[in-house]
Amino acid sequence: MSVIGIDFGNDGCYIAVARQGGIETIANDYSLRSTPACVAFGEKNRVLGVAAKNQMTTNMKNTIHSFKRFIGRQYRDSRVQAEFPSLAFKTVELPDRNLGIVVRYLGEEQTFTPIQITAMLFTKLKITAEQALGIKVNDVVIGVPCYFTDAERRAMLDAAATAGLNVLRLLNETTATALAYGIYKQDLPALEEKPKNVVFVDCGNASLQVSAVAFNKGKLKMLATSADPNLGGRDFDRLLATHFANEFKTKYKIDAASNLRAWVRLCSEVEKLKKQMSANSTDLPINIECFMDDKDVTAKCNRATLEEMSTGLLHRVELALQHCLTDSGLKLDDISSVEIVGGSSRMPSIKNLIEKIFHKFPSTTLNQDEAVARGCALQCAMLSPAFKVRDFSVSDVQPYSIRLVWQDESGQEGDLEVFPKNHQVPFSKMLTFFRREPFTVQAQYGSPSPFPDPIIGHYTIENVGPGPEGECQKVKVKVRVNIHGLFTISSASLVEKRETVEETPETMETEDKQKESGGDSAANGQDAAPDSSQQNATPAEEGSQQEKMETEKTSEAPTPTKNEGGETKKGNGSKKNMKTVDLPVREVVKAQSSSQLNAFVEREAQMVQADKLENERINAKNAVEEYVYDVRSRIYDDLEQYVSENDRETLSRQLEDTENWLYEEGEDCNKQVYIDRLAELKKQGEPIKMRKREREELPGAFEALSGSIQLTRKAVDQYRQGDEKYAHLESAQVEKVEKAILERQESVDKNLGLVSSTPLHADIPITASQVRSEKSTFDALVNPIMNKPKPKPKVEEPPPAEKKEENSEEGEQQTNGPKTDKQQQQQQQTTDKPTEPMDVD
Repeated sequence: MSVIGIDFGNDGCYIAVARQGGIETIANDYSLRSTPACVAFGEKNRVLGVAAKNQMTTNMKNTIHSFKRFIGRQYRDSRVQAEFPSLAFKTVELPDRNLGIVVRYLGEEQTFTPIQITAMLFTKLKITAEQALGIKVNDVVIGVPCYFTDAERRAMLDAAATAGLNVLRLLNETTATALAYGIYKQDLPALEEKPKNVVFVDCGNASLQVSAVAFNKGKLKMLATSADPNLGGRDFDRLLATHFANEFKTKYKIDAASNLRAWVRLCSEVEKLKKQMSANSTDLPINIECFMDDKDVTAKCNRATLEEMSTGLLHRVELALQHCLTDSGLKLDDISSVEIVGGSSRMPSIKNLIEKIFHKFPSTTLNQDEAVARGCALQCAMLSPAFKVRDFSVSDVQPYSIRLVWQDESGQEGDLEVFPKNHQVPFSKMLTFFRREPFTVQAQYGSPSPFPDPIIGHYTIENVGPGPEGECQKVKVKVRVNIHGLFTISSASLVEKRETVEETPETMETEDKQKESGGDSAANGQDAAPDSSQQNATPAEEGSQQEKMETEKTSEAPTPTKNEGGETKKGNGSKKNMKTVDLPVREVVKAQSSSQLNAFVEREAQMVQADKLENERINAKNAVEEYVYDVRSRIYDDLEQYVSENDRETLSRQLEDTENWLYEEGEDCNKQVYIDRLAELKKQGEPIKMRKREREELPGAFEALSGSIQLTRKAVDQYRQGDEKYAHLESAQVEKVEKAILERQESVDKNLGLVSSTPLHADIPITASQVRSEKSTFDALVNPIMNKPKPKPKVEEPPPAEKKEENSEEGEQQTNGPKTDKQQQQQQQTTDKPTEPMDVD
């Protein structure tokens, strides 16, 4: 069993795995740690990861990228609309107002949702991890931006489920970074001491996230987070690209912004230039050949120019840093250090802003690219029962405030902020309502809302009715932000008060019968009875301890009723029961229905199988092509002397015909066709390779056999000369060995003659494997005879000593100890005398 952590980035993804030796980052099939977040579609199969990014400029309309920005969002969302100008693929609005991505796949136009595209990438990451680890991968922790909403998080879970992954937790990227930093720190203060406060700044490809974290030994507590979801390294790239496009328009009379392919190439080049600017302040050139209209372009830029152009972006970075500092409530002196991760945080201008605001130079302790993936892998190991990890408590925060809105019995609207911004999560709270009928609660994000539509979901508490006297009944609702950061109503219960009458006989009862008779059940509920004025009560928070739930307990053991004097009633009596009844909760949230999710899973499985079959077909075709190139070049090189002239010409024509067939009617054939074609070629080509291999291996095989014969003959000669080493051998066995030597030597001489007389381009009468087999047979015959060990000399065993028996007053005693010489002589004399029968009283 293996557990992995996935950092799903807008531009690239990283996979980390927890092993007994620590955390490792997995390399993909291109030996790269980063797998591009790209999915491309072809006429026969899908292309994922590195291969998809490599064909971005040649298959632009069917190569999907930056889809992390779309997951969980609707088509008309302003953030989604802002992405469209830079996209080459087609998008449509689906009937449910979500986004659809249109591509040409399997010869027809097909539409996929961002959830499905994300699932395809997760499938690739899963396969990469399984190939690297050699075992199946199931459990995973996925990093998500801290600003992700409930809908985006549910979409991520649906995508992972579609890919066959079991998500143990959706972990905020800020928390994952803090975990990767803190779990290895040995100098953290004790729990009772003042915590060590660290600020993390993560500026990636498309977003900026800032967090303040308090560390103690074995514990991290997220204090506050802030983010700018629309600010990242690509925004600086676009500024540079726009700058150069304007310069090219003036200098070369070409408009790069009007040609999407040219724009993609320009953005790729300026990204490299931006990285060089972080280390150099001088003018740096950019050169692109055949950029547009067959024109080569060149230009220069420096860091100062870039910083001047990006003044507005840097101001937004400053605002995010200030918000985090304000929300955390920390003073500058309370902050121990500032750690930076993410590629774009290495920009000198961002480093200067960090130093300006926090009065500390940023530190680069963590790996800028792999910190999130490593933190996710650590969290996955902590949550998995298969690993034992050092105890480390992780406490996260809710980035947005969450409110509940409802209508009371009179139709008036009420609302309550259940979880304020930066509230600790996971967390549960118990709310109490007084209702006569089913009611609906709406959960939504507070102001400012992170979404054009602030509604999280609607939750209807069903099966609520009036009490026995038509009064309102107490309904307890447990609301929760779970480990994934999702808001849920995990349970609802109704506290019923019932009065029942039981008749008991007036006769005296035994103690056993009293135990069997019914009585009042004691209620241990912690809620006080509502006032008469609270017919339409506002929910109140009943508990606020993390991971705890207030429950209504009902005593199941009946107790006898008592009168006013405290005596047990013997006649007809009544009792009041308080019973807790679980209520069903029907929710309407922004997530895929079970039927839709099942359809996604089934379709993904079909596409995975289709990809597998297509890859096998392509591999079979490539095997034919590879064999053609290999044999055609060798029959005129190292295989030339092992094939006759006529056979060489015939094989050469066959190879040329096969090559032409591959690029014509054989371009798109079934896998079996290629396998059969390869088998035909091997009938002609493999015998030639075999001849060369046998000619190279035969001398060594004959040499080994001859050496074994010579060693055995030498041993036989020593035996004939009377060598004591072989004196114990039997003559008949040695003669058997001599016969085997003569037979084997004759076989070697005969075969060597046949081999030397056979032309190189003809098959030889004996193979190296046959010679090796003869050697093994010969050695098995002669070695047991000639290496037979000498028998050990016989050692005469002394006669067993007889035990001397002595009689004493107490009884008969037996002496087993060592005897002196005199005793042995006496015993010998006694033994020589004939024994006489002895009477024993």
